[in-house]
This record gives sequence, C-alpha cells and structure tokens, in this order.
Amino acid sequence: MTAPKPSAMAMVPFVSVENMMKIVNEIGVGEVIAQIADYVQEDFERWEIFDKTARIPSHSEEGVIELMPTSDGETYGFKYVNGHPANMARGFQTVTAFGMLARVDNGYPVMFSEMTVLTALRTAATSVMAAKFLAPKNSKVMAMIGAGAQSEFQATGFQKVIGIEEVRLYDIDPKATEKAASNLAGSGLRIVKCKTSEDAVSGADIITTCTADKQYATILTDNMVGAGVHINAIGGDCPGKTELHKDILLRSDIFVEYPPQTWVEGEIQQLDNDHPITELWKVITGVEKGRKDAQQITLFDSVGFATEDFSALRYIRDQLENYPFYQDLDMIADPDDPRDLFGMVKRAKG
Repeated sequence: MTAPKPSAMAMVPFVSVENMMKIVNEIGVGEVIAQIADYVQEDFERWEIFDKTARIPSHSEEGVIELMPTSDGETYGFKYVNGHPANMARGFQTVTAFGMLARVDNGYPVMFSEMTVLTALRTAATSVMAAKFLAPKNSKVMAMIGAGAQSEFQATGFQKVIGIEEVRLYDIDPKATEKAASNLAGSGLRIVKCKTSEDAVSGADIITTCTADKQYATILTDNMVGAGVHINAIGGDCPGKTELHKDILLRSDIFVEYPPQTWVEGEIQQLDNDHPITELWKVITGVEKGRKDAQQITLFDSVGFATEDFSALRYIRDQLENYPFYQDLDMIADPDDPRDLFGMVKRAKG
C-alpha cells in the first residue's frame, strides 16, 4: 500500500537562510528595509487591535532565550530568538532566530521562516521608521557606535529612507570597524572610521548605539550629546543591559514601543517608573507629537517588539508569490478523517 500524500493544506512554506538571502538580493537590501518599514508603520497604525505581551524570557548567565508572540485577530505570529553576547568570542552569532505565521481561525501554520537575517532587516526597518518621525529634518550624518552584525543594515536603511550621506563608525574592536567599512564600500555612503566614540558623534545628526555586552554600560556620556540630535538606542534589550548615561535620558524626550517591556529591558530601566515617556504608536497615529523643534533631543529606546517581527514575517509572506524562494514542509498531520489519526499512521506502514 502506498503511503498517503500530504494534502496541499498540510504543506507549509519554509523560507530558509539561503532562500531569505535570495529574496533580499533580488529586491535589494535597502529596498527590503524600506518596504518592511512601511509594513511596520502600518501595524503601528493599527496598534490597538493587536494582542500585546512582553516577550517571554528564559535568562541565564550566558544570555537569554525568548518567545515573542502577537496576533491581529486574523493571523498569529511568534519569533524564537536568543541573545548571547559571549557567542561572538566563541564563533557563534550573538542573535539567532526563527518565526512563523498561523491562521487564527483554524490554527494552521501558513509560513515558517529563518529570522536571523530577517531580524536584522526588521530592526533597521523599525529604526528608520521611527526616525522619520523623530530625527532632525535633512539629517545627513549618522554616528554608528558598535560595528557588529546590525551596523551595516542600519547604515543601509538610514541611507535609503532618511537620506544619510555619512556614517561615522566606532567599535572597541578595530577589526569590527574595518569589517563594517569594507561591507559598506561602494554603497555611496561616506564612511569615516573613528578611533573613539567621542570622535564618532562629532557633527552627527543621528546617533545609533548598538553594542552587545550584557551589562550596565556607558557608551554615551552626557557631555557627548548636544542639542537637536536623535538617538537611536537599539543595544539595550534585556534587564541589566544599557548603553546611555542616565543624565542623557533626563535631557531627552523618550519614545518607546511597548512600555511594560521597555521598563524592564530598555534604557528607561535606569529611571523612576513615573518618568514621562511617549508610546511610538501615538506619534505615528498623530495622537502625540514626535520632534517638536530643532533643539529637542529625541531618544528612541528600542528593545524590539513582537508586532515588528509580525510585520516582517507578513512582508516576507507577501513576497513569496513574486519571489518563490521557499520549500514546502510536510508539517501538519492531516488525515482525511480528522478522527482517524491512528489509521493514517497505520496505513503509512504500507
């Protein structure tokens, strides 16, 4: 007896790392970031309909493993992600991830995807989406403090969406700076390799901090931040991990994704819990103002939230029709008679 073939409904598209890279290279890194930014903004505009919960963490001395779930009522999504700062020294990625989308009406998954590459793209997309509302107009110079795996995506996104022309790179590891400068060669950006963080922020309109150490760090001190800049703080993303001196926060207007998560994981964990902050979705929907004047210091205290991963997965799913780089996985046991799962197994014996 021939084993039954899986039904079409039981087959689930899977976007592997190889296929994710094919999609991204077909479209272009900068264009993908810009398009995901539009999806992220669309979902922030309908923020109130989403199920929202802070990510579910499992902490260890080495790092953290997290689940990030959400739903818009029609589609459910989640991401599995780790953050292990010591991984780089051991030859592993600091962050790896995968995710899925599923139908709410029957619970069936509709796409699985790698999300290590996709997380880097959606993080850059979220940064530039926020910067549209918070950064000084006509920003041309960005300081990039931390030249790890995220840096080139950030630089490329800010060039594409915001119009950045110069990126000033600094990392405590000169090899990381050289790596980022090499990867960005030919991008059209003017790349300045800096020897200190003070040098990097000199003349910058936008300062992006993205370091990996799981500790209370002071990547930026108060005297390094002048009036009128936008700070894109994306490195603080778990309890006990920050990058900015507290005094910078006290001088800034602070914008966050989901406050219950950011109070635990973001830069604002240094502040009293009654300190004023603004939820980013309110700026995007016009309920609150973002940048108000040229002297204002705006701080996007970004820790990454589940709706952004949902947006990125939704974007990739929409690309599969035109860029069919995926594999069908036989993920769902789907017998002709839903009550006869045992019979399906028995018949498969042949």
